[in-house]
Amino acid sequence: MRRKDKEITEQKELDEIMKKAQVCRIAVSYEAMAYIIPMSFGYVKRVLYFHSASEGLKLLILKENRKACFEVEIDTQVVPGEHGCDWTMRYQSVIGFGEVEFIEELEGKREAMKIIMQHYTDEEKLIEDSALANVTLFKLNVSTMSGKKSGY
Repeated sequence: MRRKDKEITEQKELDEIMKKAQVCRIAVSYEAMAYIIPMSFGYVKRVLYFHSASEGLKLLILKENRKACFEVEIDTQVVPGEHGCDWTMRYQSVIGFGEVEFIEELEGKREAMKIIMQHYTDEEKLIEDSALANVTLFKLNVSTMSGKKSGY
């Protein structure tokens, strides 16, 4: 990272940002095409969990190329300046890389859905087998991640 004064290196701080983020963007590529997808997610111990419809472009790409990049940010705020080039942003963000693994077995899907739900609520929700049968669940095993903060 060019600006070491903005770098976040402590895993605990990276984990806190991941827990507070509401949307995770996954970036994938296939042949000469890049594709980015904003998604709901869950996060535990450097693993991101996602759910999806059973078909679509992201799944077609991920089945061909399981390598992915992700990005989250929190506390975003525009900081106005006196002149145009003086404006800046306040934020904390995490970017990382990893490989996707599809979750096929029913109990693995149930656990993944619980992790995703726990990211957004403390309420326990019933997850029916029929609902799990109609969705695709996958996880991104994070190999590297780094953080950045600005305006703090």
